[in-house]
Amino acid sequence: MAQLWGGRFTKETDKDVYLFNASISYDKRLYQQDIEGSIAHAIMLEKQGILTLEEKDEIVKGLSTIRKRLEEGSLTISEEYEDIHSFVEATLTGMIGDAGKKLHTGRSRNDQVALDMKMYVRSEIINIDEELKAFQVILLRVMEENLETYMPGFTHLQKAQPVTLAHHMGAYFEMLRRDRSRLSDIYERLNYCPLGAGALAGTTYPLDRGYTASMLGFEGPTLNSMDSVSDRDYVIELLSALSTIMMHLSRFSEEVILWNSNEYGFVEIDDAFSTGSSIMPQKKNPDIAELVRGKTGRVYGHLMAMLTTMKGLPLAYNKDMQEDKEGAFDAIDTVKECLVMFMQMVDSMKFRKDVMAKSAMRGFTNATDAADYLVKHGVPFRDAHGIIGQLVLKCIEKDKSIEELSLEELKEISDVFEADIYDAVSLKTCVERRLTTGAPGISAMRGVLAEYRKYLKG
Repeated sequence: MAQLWGGRFTKETDKDVYLFNASISYDKRLYQQDIEGSIAHAIMLEKQGILTLEEKDEIVKGLSTIRKRLEEGSLTISEEYEDIHSFVEATLTGMIGDAGKKLHTGRSRNDQVALDMKMYVRSEIINIDEELKAFQVILLRVMEENLETYMPGFTHLQKAQPVTLAHHMGAYFEMLRRDRSRLSDIYERLNYCPLGAGALAGTTYPLDRGYTASMLGFEGPTLNSMDSVSDRDYVIELLSALSTIMMHLSRFSEEVILWNSNEYGFVEIDDAFSTGSSIMPQKKNPDIAELVRGKTGRVYGHLMAMLTTMKGLPLAYNKDMQEDKEGAFDAIDTVKECLVMFMQMVDSMKFRKDVMAKSAMRGFTNATDAADYLVKHGVPFRDAHGIIGQLVLKCIEKDKSIEELSLEELKEISDVFEADIYDAVSLKTCVERRLTTGAPGISAMRGVLAEYRKYLKG
């Protein structure tokens, strides 16, 4: 069992205890960050006169070789080591000798793992943001192609008013825009370097923490050594942001599942993103949407686990914090996989425009506009509301939409109706009259699309 801390102990750790304590089975994915941080630390130690130039060069060359060999596959991370830090340092020392033993001068595994995790989270924020942006590009294309694709808008899952598919998709574009903004905020807050904080109280070595922070792309060093090693706010914030992303994908999934049903028939999911039934040959199941919806709870669970882990920890570092990694790694992997699969499904999905329009008409989504028509012809709104309620009942009895009723049938409800009612309640008119910013009217939507194109170029 390879350990960095055995000097104080008179016998080896029990094997089962050692395995329970070890983290290398999952923190080995931090090897790039661990090596990059160690190279920066060695360069800083030489700058400060703590290492000789020769020692620094040996260490940097050795670490670079380890990284290259790991990437090539000619070196494998051995799980006989307690963690990735132990593996890298032991491998380095085996390659270059005593100079490798000096690498850890002025740092602790506490600030080392905090650095590795921050650098990993930082890089994954960039990766997830790129996936979100790619999804927005797909949504923008769907919006541009469907400015006049009419469909029902819903409240309480009841058909309410007519909108367009472009307008509906714009709601998800906005959700993803907020998701990207949250990730940007987290990146900005976490981007301060904990390296050099030591175990909790800094070090007596004359480290230049600002120099190390600059080399590693941080805004600067953290300003409290105790907080530096015990802070996992950025992990909690990331898990919260990832949970919100999954909530948005889950809402979208729910709609795709509904739209794919025989009762709605709004969309046709590409065969590549569907499965069949082992017993019912007619089935075409929206499995991707269902899995994304299901995996949302998994990401939520990791957020709750991390909040619970941190809630009772005294300052500074505690071994409980080792639990920050597996959940965060899984949540990151899950969100990235869900984004890729879901956006590909949407990109290949076919929208049945005729079914959507018919659903909007048969759902009386133009009832509000019919009431507005009466108001414009001098009927008090409350009376107009009641008249249109009677009109809807008549339509239901006759199994017709409002525009399918004859003028004679309309006048049986109110003699205010004239031939121009048909234009007033057409889906096109209902949508086009809504021109305020954020509304589904085509001119308003074109302004929004221009803003989105500009946003995506930024």
